[in-house]
Amino acid sequence: MKTKASILLMLMMAVPLLWAGEANPVKPGPKDKCPVCGMFVAKYPEWVAAVTFADGSAVFFDGVKDMMKYRFNMAKYAPGKTAADIRAIHVMDYYRLEQIDGRKAFYVAGSDAYGPMGKELIPFEKEAEAQEFMRDHKGKAVLPLEKIDLPLVMGLD
Repeated sequence: MKTKASILLMLMMAVPLLWAGEANPVKPGPKDKCPVCGMFVAKYPEWVAAVTFADGSAVFFDGVKDMMKYRFNMAKYAPGKTAADIRAIHVMDYYRLEQIDGRKAFYVAGSDAYGPMGKELIPFEKEAEAQEFMRDHKGKAVLPLEKIDLPLVMGLD
């Protein structure tokens, strides 16, 4: 009986961890600034990107490009934190204007669409919509998050 109680207790403790990988979307407040460029993020709600950490803290950006710069240089922008501390990434789907899981999104690079900081990586939940946008807006590539690298991001400046 003691073994069953121990197993049940372990399962009850583990269940919340199943949802820990995906935090609920978060919204910036009026005083939240992008740590990369210093702009007030709430002024650009259609471009908001966010990183939520395991400790519950969140950082907001005025576009995916600055979020990527942050991710690639966390030692500069978030001393003491690493990519392993990131619990969730949220970006704004370009067509729906809804926050989506940034780790599952498809990003169009090199299009003629500009965000608050100029050239931008344009996020979509659906790959087919990203492909269509790329064709319509002279994009160069549709990429999943893991295929975006620092040279690509810096080439947008």
